[in-house]
Amino acid sequence: MTDAVIFDLDGVIVDSEPVWEEVRRAYVAAHGGSWQPDTQRRLMGMSTGEWADYLSGELGVDRTAEQVAAEVVEEMTRRYAARVPLIDGADDVVRRMAGRWPLGLASSSPTRLIAAALHATGLTDVFGATLSTEETARGKPAPDVYLAVAERLGVDPTRCVAVEDSSNGVRSAAAAGMTVVAVPHGSYPLDPDAVDAAAVVLDSIGDLVPQTVERLG
Repeated sequence: MTDAVIFDLDGVIVDSEPVWEEVRRAYVAAHGGSWQPDTQRRLMGMSTGEWADYLSGELGVDRTAEQVAAEVVEEMTRRYAARVPLIDGADDVVRRMAGRWPLGLASSSPTRLIAAALHATGLTDVFGATLSTEETARGKPAPDVYLAVAERLGVDPTRCVAVEDSSNGVRSAAAAGMTVVAVPHGSYPLDPDAVDAAAVVLDSIGDLVPQTVERLG
């Protein structure tokens, strides 16, 4: 049986990955760095500290990691103040799931952006536990954030279903022992190993219904 459902945020509830890519690409270009062909794939799932170190170090941005994190998150906060890009129907899916199971949120977004997104979508009180990888030792694909959310919910991680969009997110939830529903973004397809790690791959979040979770349980 499934005891809880744990959602990712970016790419599952809000279509923020293209916004993150646009903001970080522009930032790298403006500060002397060099965006690489695999950069976006590598960034997806990293914690704030990890991607800030990556931009400052490997991509050659002429700012410290602390400056990178603060300045990029500030621009993302400005974007969210103008509009949070909710994926059509995602809020309804989350509420339907909340009618059946306790819900958690395991996100790589900074805590302030999680709060802004949930407030804008009216989902703040739907989740029993919400956690950013800012608060864990390692970001995704490590299992830390999923294990911590399951602990906060008081459930066995092996009795949880996780809903993810990225390869690193799928790897993270699978490493935590969870059954994974993957909903990949059309612009960022899953790597083959992530496809294999997912119990089911859906075309859109609207395809996720309680019966899907019941069958997996």
